Amino acid sequence: MTSTDQSTDSTPSRSECAILLVDDDVELCQLMTELLRKHGHRVDCAYNGRDGLEQALQQRHDLVILDGMLPVLDGFEVLRRLRKRSAVPVIMLTARTEQRDRVTGLDSGADDYVSKPFGPDELLARIRAVLRRYDQAKGAPPEVLRAGPIELHPATRFVTLSGEAIVLTEIEFDILELLMRSPGRAVSRDEIAAVLYQRECSPYARSSIDVHISHLRKKLRRDGRPLFQSLRGIGYVLTPEER
Repeated sequence: MTSTDQSTDSTPSRSECAILLVDDDVELCQLMTELLRKHGHRVDCAYNGRDGLEQALQQRHDLVILDGMLPVLDGFEVLRRLRKRSAVPVIMLTARTEQRDRVTGLDSGADDYVSKPFGPDELLARIRAVLRRYDQAKGAPPEVLRAGPIELHPATRFVTLSGEAIVLTEIEFDILELLMRSPGRAVSRDEIAAVLYQRECSPYARSSIDVHISHLRKKLRRDGRPLFQSLRGIGYVLTPEER
């Protein structure tokens, strides 16, 4: 998007939205701020990942536009941490064009992905689409995952076992959610490492995952039996007969 770009879209936009821009390109932030304010939105800016995450968690915004390549804290890490505590819609904005990066962003919780350079009309259209989907989803009942006696509430990060609340660490919760979203199949350490650490499963990560799994097995038991099992050389799976 350049200073000569002008929006030709006359479609009314969602009024008075609070939008957070997180991008280290100050000039681009200024251009986007002018565009969005022209369409009635309130705009805040952050120029590194740490400040962006702090603003996203401490202030109320209707949408976050997040660059993937940021100083201090990478945009994908910002998104991963944000998703643990907030369901605010996020559009990833980056110069990366590789499909793998797009998939990583979407799998990490992005609602849409826009590659630079882009036009103002495209950005406005994607903002409207993301906010429209979010507004529609707010009217739906909150998601609940169930596996046998286990209930997991992703939005509130709350877990019960046979109706009783179970206290889990953030990592334990993330592992359990991954297992519950993969019914009937083993989840490998590599998959768990990709979700938890956004990288391949190093020896340290493998050891750390095993420790967290051990704690989960102790917390999630029925009649003295663990509700999931480890398959040597394959991974972990919720025990089928307990589902």
